[in-house]
Amino acid sequence: MVGLGAMPGYGIQSMLKEGHRHLSGLEEAVLKNIDACRELSAITRTSLGPNGMNKMVINHLDKLFVTNDAATIVNELEVQHPAAKILVLAGRAQQEEIGDGANLTISFAGELLEKAEELIRMGLHPSEIIIGYTKAINKTIEILEDLVEKGSENMDVRNKEEVVLRMRSAVASKQFGQEDILCPLVADACMQVCPKNPANFNVDNVRVAKLVGGGLHNSTVVRGMVLKNDAVGSIKRAEKAKIAVFAGGVDTSATETKGTVLIHSAEQLENYAKTEEAKVEELIKAVADSGAKVIVSGAAVGDMALHFCERYKLMVLKVSSKFELRRFCRTTGAVAILKLSQPNADELGYADSVSVEEIGGARVTVIKNEEGGNSVATVVLRGSTDSILDDLERAVDDGVNTYKSMCRDSRIIPGAAATEIELAKRLKEFSLKETGLDQYAIAKFAESFEMVPRTISENAGLNAMEIISSLYAEHAAGNTKVGIDLEEGVCKDVSVLKIWDLYVTKFFALKYSADAVCTVLRVDQIIMAKPAGGPRRDAQPGGGMDED
Repeated sequence: MVGLGAMPGYGIQSMLKEGHRHLSGLEEAVLKNIDACRELSAITRTSLGPNGMNKMVINHLDKLFVTNDAATIVNELEVQHPAAKILVLAGRAQQEEIGDGANLTISFAGELLEKAEELIRMGLHPSEIIIGYTKAINKTIEILEDLVEKGSENMDVRNKEEVVLRMRSAVASKQFGQEDILCPLVADACMQVCPKNPANFNVDNVRVAKLVGGGLHNSTVVRGMVLKNDAVGSIKRAEKAKIAVFAGGVDTSATETKGTVLIHSAEQLENYAKTEEAKVEELIKAVADSGAKVIVSGAAVGDMALHFCERYKLMVLKVSSKFELRRFCRTTGAVAILKLSQPNADELGYADSVSVEEIGGARVTVIKNEEGGNSVATVVLRGSTDSILDDLERAVDDGVNTYKSMCRDSRIIPGAAATEIELAKRLKEFSLKETGLDQYAIAKFAESFEMVPRTISENAGLNAMEIISSLYAEHAAGNTKVGIDLEEGVCKDVSVLKIWDLYVTKFFALKYSADAVCTVLRVDQIIMAKPAGGPRRDAQPGGGMDED
């Protein structure tokens, strides 16, 4: 006879495992999802814009992050709620596609869902809201095309002035007030490594070396690489040097099998040691004879090998990370050789200078390659603490990603919330022409754009209502380029302030937001088939089922 524990339930309980959870309907599923997403966007929203506040996030490994970079914040939070995860994925997609605008994606999606909740409580069905939002995002993309600055599609990616102009807003949103120092540094580094066809620009070719001490004004760009370790031997400098890279390390080669050597006299022992020495010397001499002045090892450097490297005036560097080793080969044009042997001429790399320098108490090896063209450039950042340096690195990362985006599409649109207010104004006009119930959703979509000027104003301590109403007044009068001047707290023409956003950044941020919101609104049931924690009640300690 089967135990009573196996009695089937009724309804959905009869179909799923014991311990499942099932939420359905507007109140339980849709509004709960919206609530979770709203909480997430409330976290990132206060970090939007140049005056955005920093968040202190301590992740599961006890690592501390102090940043206003939304992508870092949501990645380290490890969001568990399935609906909020959709927003996180939208932000991550934006970060991977463009490298900037993740905050706008998440915050705008949160605002759209908040407006959707108002509509649901008014009696609209989620599918009507989705239809309205889809029409609205399509219209938004049309309007965005209109707002593009004339002539901005033709751009020379090697013109520093134009590059800095497009990079300013991305860097300023992370490090407000520092953009005039950071942008030229990032622009220099990017232009140095930009290939003949800018569409092939590789973000990985711009490296960042963070050295504690000094200030941001001490930061520089090195055409080449900066390794954060000292040279192994006593030789600390080499000019116009050929370089041999050994991935397997510079040491006596150990055999695969264990062998036993019987030595009968002191003379034999001496000869045995000498043979080993002679073998190592022969290998090192072969490397020196090939013309190399620098040896780079991907693993350990043996004492005996180091002794002979010193004798033959070879500089020895150790690069333990295989990724760094790969970048080193790209910088110098070397080929990594697996084991210590004489390199061929075409396997050797070249650098103008390899030198050990002391920067702020830390010894670093600087590999310069002025003639090498587009290999690798390094931005050497200086700052007082590790947290500041990490945040500066994120700003540089955003700048480099923006450069990559402008290599593909250099069109710009007005920044400082000028674009958002213009979109809000035109979408409201569009909603009045619609006849169905979706006009309410389009009107709410238009209203959601006010989130950007409102948040930027609030984060800067300005009166948001005053700013938004004066922006609407200016745009109604036909001044489509009027945005917020945060320093004076008034509305001004952004073309005078030189605040521009990249068209592609805004395009993808709004598109990903709308897609994520429609995905969340389409959900009307949440079914968790697994138990909500702890062992299953029907599981026996022995692993068997109920017995007859």
